[in-house]
Amino acid sequence: MSEIPRGRCETHDGDLRHLRYVIDLPHPLVDVWAAVATPEGLPGWLCAADPLEPRLGGAVTLRWLNGDTVVSGTVTAWDPEYVAEYTVEPTHGRIRFHLEPSGGGDSTVLRFTNEFHGAPGEKLDVMAGWHDHFERLARALDGDPTEWRTWTPERWQHLRDLYERDEARWPKWEP
Repeated sequence: MSEIPRGRCETHDGDLRHLRYVIDLPHPLVDVWAAVATPEGLPGWLCAADPLEPRLGGAVTLRWLNGDTVVSGTVTAWDPEYVAEYTVEPTHGRIRFHLEPSGGGDSTVLRFTNEFHGAPGEKLDVMAGWHDHFERLARALDGDPTEWRTWTPERWQHLRDLYERDEARWPKWEP
């Protein structure tokens, strides 16, 4: 199905969703950091970031390039080369990228979390969206950034269907 492992979601306090992904990327930490924490790297797989003030308390505005979504907020954690966290308007909530070197420095573990308030159906939409974006991140790191003008929702819909199927009692996720 995908080289990106399935994300997990926990629900707290009724509608607070806490998504988690742990992804091994065969790229040095410095390259992954540039992709997840710079205005130059983010558009290749996720969104445009303007402004993105690289410091705790800095301003951030994220503009998705496959639609009309624009969210603004604050950099709520910043440890250069290791942690970038953006807390933006409620629809996207807290977005955290935590990087760890592995493989003697030749690869990186990305520990990603996203906390947001949303209904059960929204959880599936968001999980499929992040999964799709992490596939795009892997391709961008391999030198093939997303060409957003040609984006279509088919891959997202396929991933959403798989996450929805996994929510059912049977059949379970089969990669």
